[in-house]
Amino acid sequence: MAKGMKIGYDLNEESCQISYYDEELREPVTLEAAAANYQIPLMIGYHDGSWFYGKSAKRLSVVKEGFTAGQLLSRAVQGEKLTYGGKTYEGVWLLTKFIELSLKQFEEISTVTFTLSTIDEDMVQMFRGIAPRIGLDRKQIYVQDYKESFCYYMFYQPKELWQYESALFYCDRKEIRAYMLRRLHTAFDKGREPFVTVDEVANAKMKELQALYPVLNVDKAKDADAGFRKFIQGVFEKKLVSSVYLTGDGFDNNWYPNSLKVLCNGRRVFQGNNLFSKGACYLSCRKEQAFEEGPVYLDDGKMTEQISFLVRQNGKDVWQAAVVWGAHWYESDRQWEALLTDDKDIEIKIESLASGETRIEKIPLAGLSVPQPYMVRVLMKMLFLDERTLKIQVEDVGLGELFPSSGFRTEKLIRLGGSNGEFNSLS
Repeated sequence: MAKGMKIGYDLNEESCQISYYDEELREPVTLEAAAANYQIPLMIGYHDGSWFYGKSAKRLSVVKEGFTAGQLLSRAVQGEKLTYGGKTYEGVWLLTKFIELSLKQFEEISTVTFTLSTIDEDMVQMFRGIAPRIGLDRKQIYVQDYKESFCYYMFYQPKELWQYESALFYCDRKEIRAYMLRRLHTAFDKGREPFVTVDEVANAKMKELQALYPVLNVDKAKDADAGFRKFIQGVFEKKLVSSVYLTGDGFDNNWYPNSLKVLCNGRRVFQGNNLFSKGACYLSCRKEQAFEEGPVYLDDGKMTEQISFLVRQNGKDVWQAAVVWGAHWYESDRQWEALLTDDKDIEIKIESLASGETRIEKIPLAGLSVPQPYMVRVLMKMLFLDERTLKIQVEDVGLGELFPSSGFRTEKLIRLGGSNGEFNSLS
């Protein structure tokens, strides 16, 4: 049995994939639902007093025994309820039960990341809300979209594969989407790892794809190949691409030989069906190790401002980052205790990637007496009211019986740029 596992889930409407980090191989390994098949049906079932998931639940559905439910992701997001045997089950409960059952093969779990095609704040909170049910703390749960998952997968590949831009084509048998990983240029690039993003640069619904499954239609395959080739040429126009990745079950059949020739022209091409779950697994590893160094992923939902406090370490004043670039504002509330060296204003530095500017904000401590260094202990809280508004609270909490709290308390609102429109100004 595996211990302290770092796990990544790729969830879509029909199925899921689960990858876990193998310490010996030092890379993610994806669980097989069958030989060379990573797709676990996203279904739950109940029969004869027991719950089943995945293939077992699908068998119950085929033989029409007991209670079964699919489309668990949309049922959870939309707040649906299903009734069976006089009991009503919420969609979130059913999805949670699926996750709980699928995690039983791991003895101990440290971090789980879920990746989906798109996410929003409500979905993040929903997944974090299931943490107690699966024996984890909310802080051990992370959620990202496919673009970010692609980015984290690439962070762990040889750098020459993303020396320039790197392309990902995702095909789900109905449409093809193209993503491009590229570097951003900011005023804070010098001497540090790069800032990067992933853009969805094109998408196309190809009706020919629907005719290819489950039996390959030769004529339709030729049409689909021609359409995909034209699609690729449009995506790659005037771009320097180091590597290309093909993922999604729409690429399972070899219907695109001519398109493949275009892809392989001066580029390295990889095809697989578990990139997103591996990317989620890599983020779990990064979070488990509290690893903040390395490339920083940004998108229009991430903060483009870094917030630091002036603190004293080893006799020197240094800026300590409390919120780093690339964080989500709704995941960035913080609180900590500090010993004051004097009653001067508390200084906060805000660095904006979008404007390239740095500004200093101050929290006045007027009315608070600090008779000697390190004799006053304060509780500091950072609370994000929204993506543009940060509230900082400072409260004297005392330091033992000899130095009780003075009752001092103050707070300050700080206006931020937010993510709306700021990210688009980065090249």
